[in-house]
Amino acid sequence: MTPPLPVVELVRAGFAYEDGPPVFDGIDFAVPEGRAMALLGRNGSGKTTLMRLLSGGLRCARGALRVAGEEVTYDRKGLTRLRTTVQLVLQDPDDQLFAASVGQDVSFGPLNLGLPEDEVRLRVREALEALDIAALEDRPTHLLSYGQRKRAAIAGAVAMRPRVLILDEPTAGLDPHGQERLLEVLGRLRDAGTTVVMATHDVDLALRWADDAAVLSPAGLRTGPVEELLADDALLDAARLRRPWGMAVARLLREQGLLTDNTPGPRTAEELDTWSTRRTPRPTG
Repeated sequence: MTPPLPVVELVRAGFAYEDGPPVFDGIDFAVPEGRAMALLGRNGSGKTTLMRLLSGGLRCARGALRVAGEEVTYDRKGLTRLRTTVQLVLQDPDDQLFAASVGQDVSFGPLNLGLPEDEVRLRVREALEALDIAALEDRPTHLLSYGQRKRAAIAGAVAMRPRVLILDEPTAGLDPHGQERLLEVLGRLRDAGTTVVMATHDVDLALRWADDAAVLSPAGLRTGPVEELLADDALLDAARLRRPWGMAVARLLREQGLLTDNTPGPRTAEELDTWSTRRTPRPTG
């Protein structure tokens, strides 16, 4: 059986900023549909450039960007097709929010597509409900909390109904409760069929959340199952990433004979607590 085409991919892509060295030189990167991918790498490794190339904010100097196997053209028609397939949400929501109210901001993209008014209203309502901020539709954007602004920015992207949602450090600046609420939202989007790519420095988050990882290091880009890549100490050293907490705990449990090689280990402190409670017999008498 022929494998499905990636939703979006860079093929032998090269890019350099003006008067600078190449950031990428012949890179291949494919985003498969229906998977959650963590994009990892140190500062300056090219994560932001890669995300902007995938979303059309930057244009390959050579090579190609393809959507469902078809090369993207950077005219109006081609960019419209790309932006209804791939949406990028920036790390700082204030770089994206500009309208007076949440509803106006979320409606901006669909309105630019020339959609009928009823369709725009439907998309806005669906996006706000998906991000659990329907009650904020008429709220001025400058009165939102930081977490609310994050979700409003994501809602604006979701209203375009993209097949791929790319998020730049979406949990940065959020407290633990805010992070968990956002991850629940992203989980619902995944369940509804949206492919999510998340750039993050948090290897623990990547391990617990992602199916696949893409790791940028001076040696280039490596992709694969998240557990496989985050268990590669040489790769993590090259990328200047620390070892995930869950990997270290699982390694220790296996060394102590408490976990078999084929059994996944706990990925969070809460999972470890649940695991240890199940293993420890309750005192009697």
